[in-house]
Amino acid sequence: MPGNIIDQNLYNVIRISFEMLEIAARGDEFRMDSRCGAVFGKLRDAAYRVRSLAEEELSRHKNFKTGTGKG
Repeated sequence: MPGNIIDQNLYNVIRISFEMLEIAARGDEFRMDSRCGAVFGKLRDAAYRVRSLAEEELSRHKNFKTGTGKG
């Protein structure tokens, strides 16, 4: 079932993106200076972007499987 493996990998990406958001929040809370804030801001931005891409891809897979899209 390669499709299941692919989807599971995408779910893992989503899970990791939530971990990235938690790290960014903790980092912002306890940062030493604005440069640290920039790092955690980039991490937060990347987490939202990666999660969005993974969710879009899962949606495409679902549409492909149900015949409502090209995948």
